[in-house]
Amino acid sequence: MSRIDLLAEGQTEETFVRELLQPHYARMGLFLTPILVSTSPEHKGGVVSYAKIKPQITRLCKQDAGAHVTTMFDLYALPGDFPGKSDPARPHQGSGHQKAAFLEAQLAQNIRQQNFVPNIMVHEYEALLFAQPERFADWTDRKAVDALTAIRQTHAPEDINDDPHTAPSKRILAVMPGYQKTFHGPLLVCEIGLDAMRKDCPHFDAWLRWLEALIQE
Repeated sequence: MSRIDLLAEGQTEETFVRELLQPHYARMGLFLTPILVSTSPEHKGGVVSYAKIKPQITRLCKQDAGAHVTTMFDLYALPGDFPGKSDPARPHQGSGHQKAAFLEAQLAQNIRQQNFVPNIMVHEYEALLFAQPERFADWTDRKAVDALTAIRQTHAPEDINDDPHTAPSKRILAVMPGYQKTFHGPLLVCEIGLDAMRKDCPHFDAWLRWLEALIQE
């Protein structure tokens, strides 16, 4: 049996773990526990400051040395104090994978715990939904589905950029104003399924491969 504590950025990611990843991997002997980021004593969710996140990661790593700790943070809109964010060596013009991999390495170096392996979503959770944009048909009109499909035909999901106006979630909202992240997001990924998302989202797939490698330990 292998245990993983997964620090999730928001309720959507937490639900994604509980409804899709948790039952999928439990059958293989890998047990994931999603934990929602705490931003204050009264509020949970959102990576608004790395200074508030670091103690939570470190505490999780130290409280159970027999478990691994990972994260599910969006590359889009990471706070300015996040490790590597202001580093001149950060690949500003690189691919989403290159940007995420650089920041993951910086985060691992900053935390310095052997049982910690960071994961940053490229560029955000909604990128996964572009693996099969036709799944939006149950929730919006044909015009919106066609617009999302056209984006998918010219961009791999993880290549949709992190501009404040054209990030994956912003593109969805532009054609589907009624999109609700915490409601539609988990339902859509469950309909799409892990196989399709892994096929079209290699950075996401690499993270799951790391999870699966722990089953053999």
